[in-house]
Amino acid sequence: MISTGSIAEIQDLISEFKSEGKKIGFVPTMGALHQGHLSLVATAKEKVDIIVCSIYVNPTQFNNPDDLKKYPRNIEADKDLLEKNGCNILFLPSDEVMYAGRNTITFEFGDLDNVMEGQFRPGHFSGVALIVSKLFNIVLPDFAFFGQKDLQQLTIIKKLVEELFFNLEIVTVPIKRETHGLAMSSRNERLSKTEREEAKIFYNALLEAKSIIKEYHSANKAKEKVKSLFEDHIANLEYFEIVSDKDLLPKTENYLATDTVLCIAGFIGNVRLIDNLYVNDIN
Repeated sequence: MISTGSIAEIQDLISEFKSEGKKIGFVPTMGALHQGHLSLVATAKEKVDIIVCSIYVNPTQFNNPDDLKKYPRNIEADKDLLEKNGCNILFLPSDEVMYAGRNTITFEFGDLDNVMEGQFRPGHFSGVALIVSKLFNIVLPDFAFFGQKDLQQLTIIKKLVEELFFNLEIVTVPIKRETHGLAMSSRNERLSKTEREEAKIFYNALLEAKSIIKEYHSANKAKEKVKSLFEDHIANLEYFEIVSDKDLLPKTENYLATDTVLCIAGFIGNVRLIDNLYVNDIN
């Protein structure tokens, strides 16, 4: 695996591979890698010849400075994992490389970034869109791989690719879960053993809501059930929504359609967790 923090160097490497007719797959990450990230790499191996991964903790997508400061960083362990799992090129840029000078560009996505995460994390998706645009322009991949766990981010990135005519295909990879159902996340590292066990309430709530939607076709019943599960629990529910994956707007009918997804977010202690589940998911 070749590792570099230089834009010129990574572009030279990728240009050489492309001249040989190689297909390029890109897996952008913020590090603190887990099996969810590695599932992106594994999916990429099935579709492309050369896998490029990046590790960069992007400051412009953190609306909470304390969250940025506490975000886990395990660069050496991450590099070892990526090399063992088939990454060919690792891009490790610095803030000086990615933000040479003051950033003045912002993005807006209408309703897509005003609901759910956007409501509680103002400016977050503008920062995501900015760094993803930069990375896409640097790597120029044929395919880019993203996890379903960050569903709103995924929807916005698809819109970004469509609106800015990026010549690449976005590939969605299903959520990887721990044994008791907790969606894998780098933030899970900040949970204590007790908190990690208690955090399964988020997935259990999604399963309960899914069952109610399928039986009663009622968003209100599902929301009432989820709210009741969090009463007197150490976890704090921030939101639970039933939306279409096409526009992230609340569903008011056709709850059993293939686009219906249940989205949830909340806190265990100081750690914020998100998850989602399609009503038609076989799990």
